[in-house]
Amino acid sequence: MNQFKTDLSKYNNDWYKPGGTLIKRYLWYLMNACFINSSFPFYGPKRALLRLFGAKIGRGLVIKPHVSIKYPWRLTVGKDVWIGEGVWIDNLANVTLKDNSCVSQGAMLLCGNHNYKKSTFDLIVKEIVIEEGAWAGAQTVICPGVKLGSHSLLTVGSVAIQSLEAEYIYQGNPAQKLKKRVLKS
Repeated sequence: MNQFKTDLSKYNNDWYKPGGTLIKRYLWYLMNACFINSSFPFYGPKRALLRLFGAKIGRGLVIKPHVSIKYPWRLTVGKDVWIGEGVWIDNLANVTLKDNSCVSQGAMLLCGNHNYKKSTFDLIVKEIVIEEGAWAGAQTVICPGVKLGSHSLLTVGSVAIQSLEAEYIYQGNPAQKLKKRVLKS
């Protein structure tokens, strides 16, 4: 029997600084609830609101209804990026979505986790990068520290716990390399 047990009363993430002032974070939670994580259908005002709160947004972002973004000041989006309905970007660390990348409906980008080896369940945060032309399929999960290589594909319902090589298709939990992704004109 393990002599150590999880003790959440000793959990402490005082070291973590989400950025922005407390007032800015509260204002963002309100704006996120009213306009981003809602049925509000218009892309232009969503892009403007994200920029107002510090996100770096390229032209042509398509952001569907019911998306949730924890901290826009930790978000960089390239040109012609698609973010599908119900996507959750839990960006405790930086998230970068490069040009022509796609995050399909219900995908979760999770920059935070907990250290299960420590009795204090310490917070771990790492950035996520989705390279140019990469596609995170519907209901996928991308874990902290993962990079989807250029034009890689994470198929429906798959979980990426490590980075994906460029131009390959990955599937499963945990995601495994299936085959080369061949694009045609």
